[in-house]
Amino acid sequence: GRSAYNSTKFALEGLTDTLRVELALLGDKDIHVVLIEPGPITTKIREKSIPPFEKWIDVKGSAQTAFYEKTLIPRLYDDSGTPDRFELPCQAVTDKLLHALNAATPRARYYVTTPTYIMGFLKRILSTRAFDAVLKRV
Repeated sequence: GRSAYNSTKFALEGLTDTLRVELALLGDKDIHVVLIEPGPITTKIREKSIPPFEKWIDVKGSAQTAFYEKTLIPRLYDDSGTPDRFELPCQAVTDKLLHALNAATPRARYYVTTPTYIMGFLKRILSTRAFDAVLKRV
């Protein structure tokens, strides 16, 4: 349910890490490459995901029917207006962006929401197997 979405985020992480190193090797001290990792932010991503989901996914004919019905569909079609736990408004991302833009020496990464701070920490201290075990429970 998240692999395609996460792969785009991971590609951006790889791009920013590589670009930051390449610019440093070239001696460029005027361009700072940073990655802002937002996490759950209030957007219309679910609402906008429904038409392609309905067009391309055969829920009843899929080998993943149970996953779709138990996990994905309730979240995708939730119109309660209640934000997810830890969800922040878009302004939280803007605040981090402004901080990075105004910093003399910006950090390589800026976490925005509590889950991004937690996952960033766990990714640094846990083995891949232990981190995977955590992700399976989330």
